[in-house]
Amino acid sequence: MSLMIRLPRADGTRSDYLLSEPSSFLYPAHRLQSRVAYAAAHVVCDPLLTTSHTQPACIDWEATLAYRRHLWSYGLGVAEAMDTAQRGMGLDWSTAQELIHRSLAEAQTIPGALIACGAGTDQLAPSPSTSLEDVEAAYEEQCGFIEEHNGQIILMASRALAASAKSSDDYVRVYDTILRQVKRPVILHWLGDMFDSALRGYWGSQNLDTAMHVCLDVIREHVDAVDGIKISLLDEERERTMRHLLPPTVRMYTGDDFNYPALIRGDEHSYSHALLGIFDAIAPAASAALHALDEGDIERYEAIFAPTVPLSRHIFQAPTVYYKTGVVFMAYLNGHQSHFRMVAGLENGRSLLHLAELFILADKAGLLCDPELAVARMQQILKLSGC
Repeated sequence: MSLMIRLPRADGTRSDYLLSEPSSFLYPAHRLQSRVAYAAAHVVCDPLLTTSHTQPACIDWEATLAYRRHLWSYGLGVAEAMDTAQRGMGLDWSTAQELIHRSLAEAQTIPGALIACGAGTDQLAPSPSTSLEDVEAAYEEQCGFIEEHNGQIILMASRALAASAKSSDDYVRVYDTILRQVKRPVILHWLGDMFDSALRGYWGSQNLDTAMHVCLDVIREHVDAVDGIKISLLDEERERTMRHLLPPTVRMYTGDDFNYPALIRGDEHSYSHALLGIFDAIAPAASAALHALDEGDIERYEAIFAPTVPLSRHIFQAPTVYYKTGVVFMAYLNGHQSHFRMVAGLENGRSLLHLAELFILADKAGLLCDPELAVARMQQILKLSGC
């Protein structure tokens, strides 16, 4: 049965769009072999209690944990309490603690479930007057909490450190202090300023070559404490360059939501693993593509991932910080949550035209798993918007 929906277009008109058949992405029969892959997972808010960004986040815990089970069912790891979960954009440390605690406990009930959790300094308001000791103490609190609950740490970039550091030496000092204390290897996270303007000049320089070498020096000094590094700079060549300079035991986790197929594919000598926000939205396709890569079927790998790239580039278009809106909208269209509301009202981060184009690109990628439901939900959004 063909399905048609009338969608608004940029020129002010509305046009009919005929949906295609959804792809049949099967649940994997075994674990991924050639790559480690995490999806940075979003949270589902409680629509009855959610207010503004000035109030603590109200989470629908069952729907939030159900989404993590969805990601694990496709063989992907969960990167918990990261920027995709709106850390720093509505999800405070207090709520993040409960999220981490609940997700780590949930992972224990699922054989082979992979999870790592974000540790930052978001107890602190970024300020030039913040001391490095305060930054270190904030990191220590969050790392200690995750390790207390037997979780692996993703050491997130710190707004407080970016605001207070006077030079690259201050970054080296703070990371040295934390990495000397961790109980198991961590994943470092270098988040570009397109994702968070407060992180401009991270590692002590706006020159990316200089910043990269500061980061590499930290990794080399603490190679036994570093599992890998995720870089989210949306710069394919930068990632390739840094990947070649890493110590052999340290993984590169791509955070490049524009160029992930080529970076993950790589070659037999050099490739990236994955820690991606877009994998939250495209989990079935990501799983199928990575299993094709395991089997050496590069043609199928490329064919599955190719139509997801326009969707990802659309979701992560500038202002990139609002990509979370598109990720949650995908979950809503696919029935993983009953509403399109977000922590801090971030559902308003993208226009109706943006969401309409997202709908089309998701369909072209075969990622509307129940087209009738997706159409009904898209029509509801249009109606509420007066279209």
